[in-house]
Amino acid sequence: MLRTGAEHLERLRDGRTIYIGGERVTDVTTHPAFRNAARSIADLYDMKADPANREVMTFVEDGQRYSGYFLRARNKDDLAQRTAVHRRIADLSYGMFGRSPDHVGSFVTGMATNAGVFGPFADNLLRYYEFMRANDTYACYAVIPPQAARNPEFYQRQNLPIPTLRVVKEEDDGLVVSGMKMLATGAIFADEIWIGNLIPLAPTQLAESITCAVPCNAKGLTLWSRKPLERAATSEFESPLTYRFDETDSMVMCDNVKVPWERVFVHNDAILARDIYIKTPAHCYGNHQSNVRFHSKMQLMVGLASKVTQASGADQIPAVRETLGRLAALEAMLGSCIAGQTQDAEDWPAGYKTFNRRYMYAGLNFCTEGHSALIDCLRELCGGGVFQMPADITVMHDETLRADFERFWQTPQMGAVDRMKLFKLAWDMVGSEFAGRHQQYEKFYAGASFIIRNHSFREAPWDHYHKVVDDLLNSYDVPPP
Repeated sequence: MLRTGAEHLERLRDGRTIYIGGERVTDVTTHPAFRNAARSIADLYDMKADPANREVMTFVEDGQRYSGYFLRARNKDDLAQRTAVHRRIADLSYGMFGRSPDHVGSFVTGMATNAGVFGPFADNLLRYYEFMRANDTYACYAVIPPQAARNPEFYQRQNLPIPTLRVVKEEDDGLVVSGMKMLATGAIFADEIWIGNLIPLAPTQLAESITCAVPCNAKGLTLWSRKPLERAATSEFESPLTYRFDETDSMVMCDNVKVPWERVFVHNDAILARDIYIKTPAHCYGNHQSNVRFHSKMQLMVGLASKVTQASGADQIPAVRETLGRLAALEAMLGSCIAGQTQDAEDWPAGYKTFNRRYMYAGLNFCTEGHSALIDCLRELCGGGVFQMPADITVMHDETLRADFERFWQTPQMGAVDRMKLFKLAWDMVGSEFAGRHQQYEKFYAGASFIIRNHSFREAPWDHYHKVVDDLLNSYDVPPP
């Protein structure tokens, strides 16, 4: 079943418990902190359900039509379709929604190609995949312990519970979990939360190894939102990205939340809790989406860089053209890296094709490492132009001010209002609070840099590298005396 935007908005009115500071939110579809982003997610569902997009955005299996990101790829054509689905979704938000429905949906789909890794819970995983696929479910995840949990001795000395989420009770019909997980990006707009562990656990952390799925409106579950940025956006003209694309991030608090056995995927196995992501294509499927999503965002950045230089005529300066050429080369490099993930796809697991993991991790490293430099380059190209504009567009409401604004703020290349509109967009990309959130998010959405690079270390063909060196060393001898 393909969900429509209206159906998704209706599902968000399910009694979930959300807090903005001390304020409890009762309806995210109408609340001024969330309503526009909720509408943007609804637009995504409408685009996906549009018959004109059916061939790209969906697939048919066993006589039923499903969203394309639930496709388990068996050949390169399937992988290419998955990429096309991610691209359409990413383009709709200009790459601003990191945890759109195709992200965790891709993780679960990747797991479903190698469900045997889950051992006694393999059938649970497959049934959950089928549930998500059949209901067009939007899941987010919370898979990192809170920073406060990194010093358990502090809590033990005071006889306090360690704040990280763990199993506190095992019952005939399921488990009971309590504690905190981070960081549930998109949970405000999702149906379900996948709770798990992307960071390795100590072998003794059995209670913390729980991996499960819970509805966002589960009894005892609350979402503590960070400061919403949409609420401060007075209009789409003033803050075009903030106004529509603040996907939000939330801490997940569980107070004796019941998880039925059929929604449990790992229990009492600290090693498996991490292995399910890398011993299945889950991490590769999900982060291929991240590569594609960043590519859409990068195209906006490169386009903005060119447009702001055109607005002042700076695009005619050779040094500026060199900078723009470098940005275009970097964008093409990421695009080719994404294409290569399908071109050099892996036959893994048995009967399936998976994006090339090494290329995917190389792209992931580029995205998380390079975003700050890209934004800084755009910032330099903007120069002082972002500060030369009037405070807001109400300057156009006064005839005298309007005449002066249109006369003095124009350039030979662009009218005053169009310049203001362009620089408002540029500021929302490089300098607003929304931009600051993305600056931090792009550095850490896939983990700290050492975690990302460790993936590349793990997948690298070190034996081959060593053989190249050894073959050269063995090709010549020590010279005779």
